[in-house]
Amino acid sequence: MITTLADALAKQGYTDLTPVQVAVTDPDLEGQDLLVSAQTGSGKTVGFGLAIGPTILAEDGTFGPAGRPLALCIAPTRELALQVKRELQWLYAGAGATLASCVGGMDFRDERRSLERGAHIVVATPGRLRDHIMRGTIDLSDIKAVVLDEADEMLDLGFREDLEFILDQAPKERRTLLFSATVPPMIATLAKSYQKDAVRVATASKEKQHSDIEYRALNVANHDIDAAIVNLLRFYDAPNAIVFCNTRASVTRLTTRLSNRGFSVVALSGELTQSERSNALQAMRDGRAKVCVATDVAARGIDLPNLELVIHAELPTNAETLLHRSGRTGRAGRKGVSALIAPSKMKRRAENLLKWGKLTATWATPPTADEVTAKDEERLLTDPVWSEDFTESETEFAARLLAAHDPEKIAAAYLRLYAGKQSAPEHISEYKDGPQAKERKPREVKSFGPSKWFSVDVGREGKAEARWLLPMICKAGGITKNEIGAIRIQSNETFVEISEPAVAGFLKSVGGAMTLENQAKLTELDGPPQLGERGPRKTKRDYDDGPKRDSKPRRDHGDKPKREGKPKRHAPRDQAPPPPSTQHDVAAIQPIHGAADDTKARKPRHKPARKDHGDALVEKRSKPPYKGKSDGKKSAHKGKSGFNSDTKPRKPGGGKPGTKPAGNASDPSKRFTPPGGKSKPRKGLGKGGNATPRRGKP
Repeated sequence: MITTLADALAKQGYTDLTPVQVAVTDPDLEGQDLLVSAQTGSGKTVGFGLAIGPTILAEDGTFGPAGRPLALCIAPTRELALQVKRELQWLYAGAGATLASCVGGMDFRDERRSLERGAHIVVATPGRLRDHIMRGTIDLSDIKAVVLDEADEMLDLGFREDLEFILDQAPKERRTLLFSATVPPMIATLAKSYQKDAVRVATASKEKQHSDIEYRALNVANHDIDAAIVNLLRFYDAPNAIVFCNTRASVTRLTTRLSNRGFSVVALSGELTQSERSNALQAMRDGRAKVCVATDVAARGIDLPNLELVIHAELPTNAETLLHRSGRTGRAGRKGVSALIAPSKMKRRAENLLKWGKLTATWATPPTADEVTAKDEERLLTDPVWSEDFTESETEFAARLLAAHDPEKIAAAYLRLYAGKQSAPEHISEYKDGPQAKERKPREVKSFGPSKWFSVDVGREGKAEARWLLPMICKAGGITKNEIGAIRIQSNETFVEISEPAVAGFLKSVGGAMTLENQAKLTELDGPPQLGERGPRKTKRDYDDGPKRDSKPRRDHGDKPKREGKPKRHAPRDQAPPPPSTQHDVAAIQPIHGAADDTKARKPRHKPARKDHGDALVEKRSKPPYKGKSDGKKSAHKGKSGFNSDTKPRKPGGGKPGTKPAGNASDPSKRFTPPGGKSKPRKGLGKGGNATPRRGKP
C-alpha cells in the first residue's frame, strides 16, 4: 500500500481493512476496471479511495500542483457526495490533495472558481457535473479514473443519460470503477458499454444477513404507531437515531410531534434546501440533535457516527430499500438495531419484506411505559458518574444537602429531576391480532331428494334466464320455488328439476298441452339429462364468421330493382363509373345535359338573382330582356346607368302608368324657391326633429 495512504489509515484508527477494501487493493487488480458489489456499511468509500491511489498518485505517493482534475467520483445524492468528499480529504491529506465538489443546490459560481484554481479530485452529482461540462467550466482531458458510487441508485433515479454523457466526455484511456450494493442487469449493461475487461469483485453475502444489525418487527395497534416510536426512542436512548418515512408530509408531521415531546430532532427531505439538509446532518454529527426524521433521500450512503437505531415508521416499498435503510446502522463493526413498525393492517407486508430480503427478525411488541421506566433506572444505576471523582465544591454542596434533607428524600428528588429531563413514555394498548381469514371449507351440497327432470324448448339462444323461467314455471305448475331444484340452461333448451312429490300436481296444473304461458313446450324426461361442458360465452368476433346480414332472406318488393352500391363521390377522373345493371340506373348516372332516348334531363335550378348595389356581379335571368311594343316606336326602359332592370318595364318617367315621376332630392332644380327668399329644406328628408313622423306614431 502507498505510504501516505497507510499513514492516513493509521491516523484515523484503522487496524484492519474490511473485506471489500482488501479485495480492491489487490496488486493484481491495479490498473484494471472493477465492478464491485458489497453490502452497505462495508467501507466502500475508503475502498475505492485506496483503489484509485496508484492510478492518480505519483511514485512518491503525492500529488503535484493542482490543475485539471485527475479523478472523478460521482454519487447519486448531495449528502452522499459531500460525505465522499470528507472521507477522501482525510485519506489524501498526506498526499497534498486538493478536492472540489460539484453538487446541486450549491452556489455554481463558487464551484466554478474552485475548479479554476485547480483540483486533483472532483466529487459531484450527475446533474451538476453535466452542467459544468456543457458550460465549459471543467476540463476532463486529464481524467485517469472515474468512480461511480451507488451506481444502481443513480440509474433508479433516472441519471442514466447524464452518466452516459459524462463517460463519453471523459478520455477513453481511463479506469472506470463501479461500486454498488447490488448488480442488477442495468448495471451489467452499463459496465459492458463503458468498461474494458472489468473484473467482478463480489463481497456481499446473499446467504446470511448483516451480522451487526438486529432486526425487530413490532406488532402495534393502528392508533399506537406514534406512541411506539416515542417508546422506542426512549427505550434505546441511542446517541443518534433515524426515523424513516415514505413522504415529505409524514416527515413534517412526525418531526413536529417529536419536537413537541421534547426530543432534539431534525428533518431531512427533498423539499429542504441544500444548506438546510447540510445543517441537519451537521447537527447530528455535532450532537446538537439526536433524532433525524427523513425520507429515503438519507437511505443511501449516509454515515452518521454512533447511529445505533433505525426505525421504519412507514414500511418501505421493497426489500432493497429496507436493506439500505437498515444499513445506516451497524457500520464499520458497530452494532445497531433496525425496528419495523408493523401495525395490524401492514403485518403481512412486513412479513413479505423480510422474506424477500432474506432477513430474520424478532417479532415482539413495542416497549411499554413500565419497561421504559425500568430501562431508565438501569441506565441511572450504571452511569459512569458513580465511579468518577468529585470536586471539593461538589462535596461541600452534597454535605449541605445531607444536613438539610434526609438521604432518601435527596435520592427521590434527584430521580425526579433526572426523569424530567426526558419525555415521558407513552401508554401502549394491548395488541391483539385482528380476525384472521378462516380456512374456507367446501360448501356442503344438500341433497334435493327424489326428483323429476323436465325440458323446456328455449335456451341461451332464446335469451333464457332463470330469473324469468322460475316464476313462469311456478305459475304454470302451481308450485313454489322450494319444489324446484336445479335449472340448467343450455344452448337451445333448459332442464328443470322438480321435486317428485310435487310432480303430479305440477302436471295437472300444466295440462295435457304441456305448454307454458309464452308457448314454450314442456317435455318430461325419463332420467337426468346428460349435460355437456358449457364453453366460453360467445363474443362479437364469434359472430363475425357466421352468416352475413345480406345472406338472410329479404322481403319481396315486386319488380323493384335492388339498390346497388353508390359510386364514390371523389372517384378519379380517369376511372370509369361502374357499369349499370338496369335502365333505371342508366338514367341515374347519365349527365344532365344531353340526356339520351326518352329520359328527360333534369333542368338546373337557379335561384333568382339578388339586387346588388355594389360592384358584385349579378347573374342574369335566362329570360330575354323586354324589347318594347311590337311596333318598335318605344324602347325598353332601362333603369340606372349600367344596370338592366329585371323587373317589369315602366313607362317613361320611371313611375307606374298614369303617375308622375318621383322627384329627385339631389336635383335643386325641382325644388320650390319662394320669391325673395331661400329655399327651405324638404320635410321628411332629415333626421331627428326634421324627420317626418311615421304613420301610426304620434
